[in-house]
Amino acid sequence: MQLYHHPYSLDSQKVRLALEEKGIDYTSFHMNPITGKNLRPSFFRMNPTAKLPVFQNGSHVIFDTIEIIQYIERIAVVSVNNDNIAFSSDEVIQWMHRIQGWNPKFFTLSHVPEKYRQAVSKFFRRVLIARMAESPDLASSYHRKLKEAYHTEEKLRDPEVVRRSQEHLIRLLDEIEDRLSETAYIAGEEFSMADVMFIPVLARLALLNLEDEYINSRPNMAEYWSSVQQRPSYKKVIGRYFGGWRKYKTLAKTWCFIRLRNTLKKY
Repeated sequence: MQLYHHPYSLDSQKVRLALEEKGIDYTSFHMNPITGKNLRPSFFRMNPTAKLPVFQNGSHVIFDTIEIIQYIERIAVVSVNNDNIAFSSDEVIQWMHRIQGWNPKFFTLSHVPEKYRQAVSKFFRRVLIARMAESPDLASSYHRKLKEAYHTEEKLRDPEVVRRSQEHLIRLLDEIEDRLSETAYIAGEEFSMADVMFIPVLARLALLNLEDEYINSRPNMAEYWSSVQQRPSYKKVIGRYFGGWRKYKTLAKTWCFIRLRNTLKKY
């Protein structure tokens, strides 16, 4: 089993947390979307959307995050000798879809300083153009991604788009805050795949230095967040890259890569 992912990808974090929680071994392939590694022709042929993560088991390839997690659950039930492992309940699945319904793209980009966002966007577009020239057979797919990149920049200039994303997030957080006043975890007293889906959302807020505004202002969520950060899966999947000073190292490494490639005009 292979997983194409990256620590920056929120959906990748969800799938990796599921793999760690279920004790499933897999081969890891890092594809940094900020530096355009997910646009390499070999990967792009497999997944023309270039979105992460991608899960492959033999000839079976899955792109949808929830479908991947449910597939992981099926593998765990069959292969892991543990009577406590079972499929997610309907309630858990409903929460998974509810959490996945929030798209973090515009909210995240709106909180990135403009000079960094513009530099990364420009670099990404140049990578797309370079890949088009290298692989003419994929030119139409690369062109679609290029149009998508311009469309994203255009939508970010619309404050209404960002406002709707923020309001959607707040509704989700408030709903889960109310839920956590009654139960230890999102779908009950046991940790579930609903929590796997939600933890990366909180990690994204922490990465953007928005903990006080969105997490600590909700007491039940603040307690929950402190608790789930102690899980081994969290420490391995997220904490090792974005815990404390590590996030500056992770982000600085990528920024230096982009600056160097821009200087050398190597895309």
